Amino acid sequence: MKKNYYLMKTLHFSICVFISVFLILSCTNETDLPIIDEGAEPEIISTGHEFTEGPYWHPDGYLLFSDIPANRIYRWVPGEDTEVFLDPSGNSNGIQADIDGSILLCQHAGRLSRLTDNGEIEVLADNYQGSRLNSPNDLAVHSNGTIYFTDPPFGVSDEDRELDFSGVYQLTPDGTLNLFYDEFDYPNGIILSPDERFLYVNDSETGDITVFDVDANGDVFSPRHFATVGAWGDGGAADGMVVDMQGRIYSTGPSGISIFDENGNHLQDVAFDQSVSNVEWSGDEAGVMYITSRDLVYRLQFNVEGYKPR
Repeated sequence: MKKNYYLMKTLHFSICVFISVFLILSCTNETDLPIIDEGAEPEIISTGHEFTEGPYWHPDGYLLFSDIPANRIYRWVPGEDTEVFLDPSGNSNGIQADIDGSILLCQHAGRLSRLTDNGEIEVLADNYQGSRLNSPNDLAVHSNGTIYFTDPPFGVSDEDRELDFSGVYQLTPDGTLNLFYDEFDYPNGIILSPDERFLYVNDSETGDITVFDVDANGDVFSPRHFATVGAWGDGGAADGMVVDMQGRIYSTGPSGISIFDENGNHLQDVAFDQSVSNVEWSGDEAGVMYITSRDLVYRLQFNVEGYKPR
């Protein structure tokens, strides 16, 4: 009996030691690595474009991105040349997937649209209370099917503009378009937190990032200041954003990519040779980020787990 007692005690001790070592190693892997290795260099994967935007990594293993002035969406498959995916694109900007996997487009032609299986464009929203939308820019999709998008005036002429504000909208699953914020100068990047409790939107003019609370129905409320990347300047402006699984926010801006913790504290900047416009995590390679930048598209390795809902 005493022998069995000592055996059980030894086994219990061994299990505790194993669990402790595992937890220590796990914590070391999570916290001791830098967000990005010092001296990490972005790899250019596509060149020769006019102005690239809206990168989206498709679960079938390729990257889609917009070239707004060229009125095209391109597809890049690792190891292959970039090819045209959609022409014309309605001067698309942001690209995302809906909850059913279909491709959603923000089009500077004044529309939020869906790309159907047969390659046709289905318009989801093109006006607010009878007035033409400005130029839908970027979007985020809630797991209940609610779509949020920004609508600055970048792609609409003064003659064609019908709204005297730049809105941020909520398109509900039943097709109702709600304006929930109109106090930005140039609303641009928009993302949801991994738990969908918060929605982040930045303003290209001021560089401010505003955070909103989101309830279980996808409704948005309580806007408040979160952080700033700095006002629009020679180095660029607040534009596309992503978030990682730790809640850190990565926003393009005049310093390249600015990184903030979940409380809005500035952690670091990642500089580039030219201004960058948007960012996207790979769905296949851990920590790989795709970055659009004027005529180029980059790929860059981080030491984090990016949040990519679909």
